[in-house]
Amino acid sequence: MAIVKMQKLSLCAAKTHRKEILETLQSMGVMDIDNSYIQDEELQQMDTRTAMTTFEKNAATLDQVLKILGSYAKVSAGGGLFSEPEEVSKEKFDGIVKHQGRFMRHAGTIQDAEKEIQERRGIIRKNENQIIALQPWVSLDIPLGLHGTRTVRTLIGQMPGTWTLEALYETAIQGIKSADDSPVKADEFPVDIRIISTENGTTNIVVMCLRKDRDQVRANLRGAGFAAPAGEEKGVPTERIEYYKQDIKKQEEAISDLEKKIAGFADEADEFRIAADYYRTRAEKYRLLGTIPQSENMFFLEGWVKASQAESIKKMLEERFDAFVEFESIREDEIEPTLLSNNRFSESAEGVLEAYGLPTHGRIDPTTVMSFFYVFFFGMMLSDAGYGLVMTIGCAVLLLKKPRMAEGIKKMLKLFFWCGLSTTVWGFLYGGFFGDAIDVVAKTFFGYTGDTLLKPLWFAPLNDPMRLLIWCMLFGLIHLFAGLAVKGAEYLQQKDIVGFLSDVCAWYLMLIGLVLMLLPSDIFASISGQNFQFPAWLNTLAKGMAILGAAVILLMSGRANKNWGIRVALGAYDLYGITSWLSDILSYSRLLALGLATGVIANVINMMASYGGGGVVGAIIFIVVFIFGHLLNLGINALGAYVHTNRLQYVEFFGKFYDAGGKQFKPFKTVSKYVQVKEEK
Repeated sequence: MAIVKMQKLSLCAAKTHRKEILETLQSMGVMDIDNSYIQDEELQQMDTRTAMTTFEKNAATLDQVLKILGSYAKVSAGGGLFSEPEEVSKEKFDGIVKHQGRFMRHAGTIQDAEKEIQERRGIIRKNENQIIALQPWVSLDIPLGLHGTRTVRTLIGQMPGTWTLEALYETAIQGIKSADDSPVKADEFPVDIRIISTENGTTNIVVMCLRKDRDQVRANLRGAGFAAPAGEEKGVPTERIEYYKQDIKKQEEAISDLEKKIAGFADEADEFRIAADYYRTRAEKYRLLGTIPQSENMFFLEGWVKASQAESIKKMLEERFDAFVEFESIREDEIEPTLLSNNRFSESAEGVLEAYGLPTHGRIDPTTVMSFFYVFFFGMMLSDAGYGLVMTIGCAVLLLKKPRMAEGIKKMLKLFFWCGLSTTVWGFLYGGFFGDAIDVVAKTFFGYTGDTLLKPLWFAPLNDPMRLLIWCMLFGLIHLFAGLAVKGAEYLQQKDIVGFLSDVCAWYLMLIGLVLMLLPSDIFASISGQNFQFPAWLNTLAKGMAILGAAVILLMSGRANKNWGIRVALGAYDLYGITSWLSDILSYSRLLALGLATGVIANVINMMASYGGGGVVGAIIFIVVFIFGHLLNLGINALGAYVHTNRLQYVEFFGKFYDAGGKQFKPFKTVSKYVQVKEEK
């Protein structure tokens, strides 16, 4: 429950040592470098954008190449959510860096092969579409693009709908005159129509007519919806289909050769990973290098280190690189970076605090207090021992098998490990183990007819929800009081006794007094079913506490203002904040709602699973429904518990005392996605 004390360093050294100093600081990962406050017109900065972009592009290229290799060979792309960097020796790392150009050339070869594969697959898809388009015309023995002869014209196309030959002839001859200028009959008309195929509501036809009648025939048919076939095919359909099939075979053979070519680079996957991380680290170095002010012979750095390490870092830089290093004081408008330091249990919840905002120096880190309530409330919401054991075991296995995974993911898994333990405890307190699975299995498959086998250690919320609601309100009040206590601790830390008495103790007096007044009331008795009878002196004391607390808040909340009228008005407004306390306490009813939802859905799943009855078939049905249903319920309600537990911290708890505004401590360090260089002993 602490914020690590920081010390600012400024460094001035010869440019001849710049590379070594930056690489040393980067490998150590101990200094958050910020040169934005170094202002001198005589100093210049390098334009490193081109080099930085090149390194970033190279890293991205190698990332893509690893994904390509994963598609054609048994190579893991790495860099997944729960992945951990592979340890490599410094000697191997340096060897890969020495031959980086060769690996980039190989990466280019792989990318070119992948590009050609995609192009050839595109050709295959195009050929397949052409074959599909030609299928209706397979019985046509003339080219699709045939226009006819010197005296005869050919019209090839499609008519919408299903047509008969009679209807086609009747449509085609309209407006055509015979030699004696009289209308012709269909059997006399010099035209030939063939129906090639009829499918999908389309009639494919070939029409041959005299050259002099072509325009009239075409106009007649177009009036009925006639259209030429889609595409640009001109040859005989069967010949074109055979051509496309042969071309598809040719493309597939070429693709197979290209895939083998790519797979041949699988042995270099480790080298690609090392090179990718090297380029990532170089890009980070050049990003920083572009911010460094420098003269012709010197360069300058400013940054933050842990105060406990400041002296040793200063000594190392001075002795190894003959640098001039000074301790600096924080500037008036400067924000000191925040690094949290907590015990092994509480550090798992640091990510929750960081998502809301880090505290500034001089404030109290609320992580320890928050982490206890976070785990406590998460367990209450999920509240099933079976689900808790699944979470706990799953997180424990990942943590043991992947000890070098990213720090943020590791903290998240540790948090859910503790949340799983809390869920398990609350599950046994409520009597839930995958809902009522134990009783359902006993009754369905073993004929058990007795009482509940897994009895709750405390009570079953489904049988007495109002009792749980009262406890939820109590836990919520304790949570809010803890937030108020942190606020009081900050006042005491700042030695503001008046603020502690006025803004903390007064609220405790009023709230505790109101609670003591509420407990023996008829309203509370009707809601909770509990009757409290306090002695007269305690009732009088409760009223006195509430009145005294309210009076102090009324008169002292606006104490910064010397005008008593405004001061009292501000106090009245602050006193109105009692309504927010009521709404905040009611918010803790979500502990009841989500806990009941988990149990009810779990019981429904068990009931559905048991519909198959006993026997082998019933057991198979039970297992399938049980596994699928409970996994779904666990996923949905674990997500709900996570979201609503966060809300209780961010809105109710932090709202009582916490103002974020800190800047995260981000040391200049190596950027690793795939590998981690072993420390030399």
